[in-house]
Parts: sequence; C-alpha cells; structure tokens
Amino acid sequence: MTTTENLLQTLQTEIEQTSYGESPAELYEPIRYIMALGGKRFRPLLTLLSASIYTDDLKNILKPAIAVEVFHNFTLMHDDIMDKAPLRRGKLTVHEKWNANTAILSGDVMLIRAYDLLIDIKKEDLRNVLIRFNKTASEVCEGQQLDMNFETRWNVTEEEYIDMIRLKTSVLLGFALELGGILGGADMEAAQLLYEAGESMGIGFQLKDDLLDVYGDPAKFGKQVGGDIIANKKTFLLIEALSKAEGTIAAELNEWISAETFDKEEKVNAVRGIYDTLGIRALTEEKINSYFSKGIDCLERLSVPYERKKNLLEFVHQLVEREQ
Repeated sequence: MTTTENLLQTLQTEIEQTSYGESPAELYEPIRYIMALGGKRFRPLLTLLSASIYTDDLKNILKPAIAVEVFHNFTLMHDDIMDKAPLRRGKLTVHEKWNANTAILSGDVMLIRAYDLLIDIKKEDLRNVLIRFNKTASEVCEGQQLDMNFETRWNVTEEEYIDMIRLKTSVLLGFALELGGILGGADMEAAQLLYEAGESMGIGFQLKDDLLDVYGDPAKFGKQVGGDIIANKKTFLLIEALSKAEGTIAAELNEWISAETFDKEEKVNAVRGIYDTLGIRALTEEKINSYFSKGIDCLERLSVPYERKKNLLEFVHQLVEREQ
C-alpha cells in the first residue's frame, strides 16, 4: 500500500499540473493563484485514503479527489468576498488582489472545473457521484446562508450551530470519504459509514477550530488567537457561555459583546476568563471528543482487515491531535 506521505506528494503534483484554462488570463490566473496557496489538502487526501481501503490502483481517483479540493477552494473564494476577508493562508484574498467581480466569475469557473474533474468517473458510478456531489454542494451553500443569518441573531442554540457547521463544513468531508469508497469499490453500507465518519469528524474539526481560536498556542495556531472573541463571532464557546452565564457574569459578557471600542487583548483575556469560570473549555473538549469518537467508530466498523484502513485511521488520529 502507498504511504500517506507519498499520496500527498502525488496529489500535490497532480494539482500543480491541473489546467483550468488560459484565456482570458484575468479569468484563469486567480484560479491558479488560490490553488497555489496550499492548504492542508486533507479533503482530497481523505478521498484517496478512503479509496485505498478497497483498491491499490488510485490513478483514476486522483482527478475526482482534486475535484473535491477545487470545489472547496471555490467556496473559499466566494466566502472571502462575503466575509470581506483581506487574507487567505497569509496572502491577499482573490477579491483583494484583483476585485470582487473577478473573484465571483473565477469562482464560478472553478465550480464548472470541479464537474470536469468528475466527468471521467466510470459510467456505473457517475450518476450516483453527481447526485451526492450536487446534494453536498447545495448543503454547503445552505450552511453558509445560516452562518450569515446568525450574524444578526443572539438566540442561536447549540443545536442550530451544530447543524450549521455540519452543512457548511462537515458534509464535504463526508462526501470526500464517501467518494473514495464509491470509486474504490465499497458497497453501499460501507460508503454510508465512510460518509458518517467524515460528517462526524468534520463537526469535531470545526469545534476544535473554535476552541483553538481561544486557547491555542499562537506559535502553532497560525493566526491570531482570540480573533473570534474580538469579532463577537458566534462560536460554540460563545453560544454556550451566553446560555449558561447568569447575574454579574452575564452582565460582564454582554458588556464586552456590546462594547464598540476596546483594547483587543483586554477583551480576549476577559472573555476567556468568563469561559474559564463557566467551564466552557471542558464542555467544548467533551463535545469535540464525542464527535471524533463517533467518526472513528464508523471507520472501525468497516468490514475490512485493519491493515487496509490503517493509513486512514492513523491520518485521522493526526488530525484529531492537531494544534493548528
């Protein structure tokens, strides 16, 4: 079996060699730009690792795996416009480097190219894959809309938040694993287990991002710790704190939320202190572990020898233990 490191290198080489179009250059250069910014590439890698459970011949699965990454980056390009984000992976976002209209149109082409990368899937699998991909793509958009809706709401519940991140983030991880299973030859039951594994772990990953934003090591996290607190972003931690805070603690939390001018470091430290008082960190870690455990349990239930799924399980455990 191919090692995870070799798969990642093969994947990266294939991404670098993928052509999206040439002319007009103003349309295609932004696509090459965002795809060259890197990222963890763990979505297409999950597709390959999932397929490798059932087959050692992965050459025909590379392009569909890259389709997942192209679609993911398409969503990032458009999300950055909506969020007015200046940076992506430490570099200027496409709409900042070019303009919003260019980012919209280039993003549209990326979605089309994702379909191009899926089109050579063998005939007996293509219809099923396209149905699942279309459902996933719609759900990602639904999740983004819910996230935008939450910006003007202060009564978001834990259940609503979990469903939003399931749609916005987790269903694509589920699809990535399911796609690899389908293309590798998994039966319907195994493909469903792979999807459920990705969906559960995706929720865990997003909750871990929420946690690391507050409690992460700045040297490892790769971006400003406390950014969500500064922006009053409705994360799992803030939603839980709002539901549990009473009396003077609730008053202090609401004061920081409503403050229009403040010292950023002071606000981060104060809100983190409120989270500590309310036991939010332990509560979040418990929730994260429950979703990771559910996802790993789905993988362990796959009826294949351990050696076939060893690479995938080891990679998942690395993601679980990440600190950035």
